[in-house]
Amino acid sequence: MPLSNPSSGNRLYLFDTTLRDGAQTQGVDFSVADKSAIARELDLLGVDYIEGGWPGANPTDDRFFADPPEFTSAKFVAFGMTRRAGRSAANDPGLAAILSTRARTVCMVGKTWDFHVDVALEVDRGEYLEIIADSLAYAGTRMEETMFDAEHFFDGYKANPDYAMACLKAAEKAGARWLVLCDTNGGTLPHEIERIVGEVVKTIPGERLGIHTHNDTENAVANTLAAVRAGVRQVQGTINGLGERCGNANMISLIPNLVLKMGFETGLKDGAMARLTHLSRLLDDRLNVVPNRSAAYVGTRAFAHKGGLHVSAVEKDPKTYEHVDPEVVCNQRIIVVSDQAGRSNIMARFRQIGLEVDPKHPGVARLLEIVKEREAEGYAYDGADASFELLARHQLHTVPDYFTLQSFRVLAERRLNARGVLVAMSEATVKLDIASRRVMEVGEGNGPVNALDAALRKALLPVYPELSDMRLVDFKVRILDSTGGTAATTRVMIESADGGGRRWSTIGVSPNIVDASYNALYDAITYKLFRDGARPAEPG
Repeated sequence: MPLSNPSSGNRLYLFDTTLRDGAQTQGVDFSVADKSAIARELDLLGVDYIEGGWPGANPTDDRFFADPPEFTSAKFVAFGMTRRAGRSAANDPGLAAILSTRARTVCMVGKTWDFHVDVALEVDRGEYLEIIADSLAYAGTRMEETMFDAEHFFDGYKANPDYAMACLKAAEKAGARWLVLCDTNGGTLPHEIERIVGEVVKTIPGERLGIHTHNDTENAVANTLAAVRAGVRQVQGTINGLGERCGNANMISLIPNLVLKMGFETGLKDGAMARLTHLSRLLDDRLNVVPNRSAAYVGTRAFAHKGGLHVSAVEKDPKTYEHVDPEVVCNQRIIVVSDQAGRSNIMARFRQIGLEVDPKHPGVARLLEIVKEREAEGYAYDGADASFELLARHQLHTVPDYFTLQSFRVLAERRLNARGVLVAMSEATVKLDIASRRVMEVGEGNGPVNALDAALRKALLPVYPELSDMRLVDFKVRILDSTGGTAATTRVMIESADGGGRRWSTIGVSPNIVDASYNALYDAITYKLFRDGARPAEPG
């Protein structure tokens, strides 16, 4: 892909703002431990700059900056604003807070839209240029590196390009290493970004410019790539696109786009590309959210193939429907099995799970029939790979029966406790046959499924300790036949995980939500035992 400004070099600098911008996401509340863990992973990746937050803004950031992790290559960055009007840079408490941490690099945000200077700050425009210059010049005497975040730059440039450029030049003259052009409200489109950056680089070299975009028009990544094409050489973003409102540019997709697609050099360490999937899921685990299955490059659906015709083509040449090899980012190809599947899907899925099966085996044709029958009943194996694998292996008699359910009973109670607080509790009783022995256990939980899971674990853990690190990470219920009202068929999908970082999805369908949940739980437990190589318990 040709560059608009090739003279600015092929080296890009990656600046991650997850620990500040990401913390502004609704529902996200990083602890100090979260920040330290994420920062260490970013450093291992080889990111050039890690912005830790805003010292002085909140207690969490203060504690983090007081004891940050040791970095092997990344520069630790403090974020803050320029001095206030009416104060000198040396006598501004906010400025003092960001210049007195263990970070040796600072990024200062300042206005570049004349409307904000006039209305929000109510400061004379000429005076505000002095505020920018004073703040950065003073910071330069205290820090190893300074940079200027040009807030609302693109809005400001459209309204008054001369003043927006004057703000950049004031920061440049004061010694700022980087001048970061910010699309703060995310409203600028890629063709505008490329045009405006192209005009800026006529005056300020691309090696001094960065780009910081928001995703309010679903263009944050596209806008960043457009800016890079036009000449900027620092790229800012967050893991998984976290950020206020609609988020920021997603660093997880930016990195492979810039390196694999556009051929830029970065400071990424060997093997960094293969760590992207891990990094994306590590953040989700820290936030206790379900990973986006459709995320580019790293989502579980990113390389999933469903149509039989597509699968046949992928089997012959993966490049037909895959823009990169999934292994490059440590993801994997998934051959989805559904009611649209043909024999090629089934055979490809067999190979993926390590089953060597003759295509003429009668079980293959029967399995295809079963899949289509079950999906007509409400099953959806394209999102429940573990349940499909068990179905296939049971059909071919390669999965043992670790236990047999004789019965279960679930009670739900809603009452006032001893403190007069209304509580809801559930109790489940299960009767299982394990190695020809009848086992009965009772479990309690905050809901019927939680109680059922607790009862099953109490019965199984003494015999199968492999289950000790298994946990349920997501539980979804869908009503399939709304015309049935409360008697409608229910589909339950459960996502499970274990201590080894493995995740798997299972499904259950029944008019009874607890029965559907048990079916999904049974598959989840059986899959874990089978994958861990557990042997069925011996009688005795």
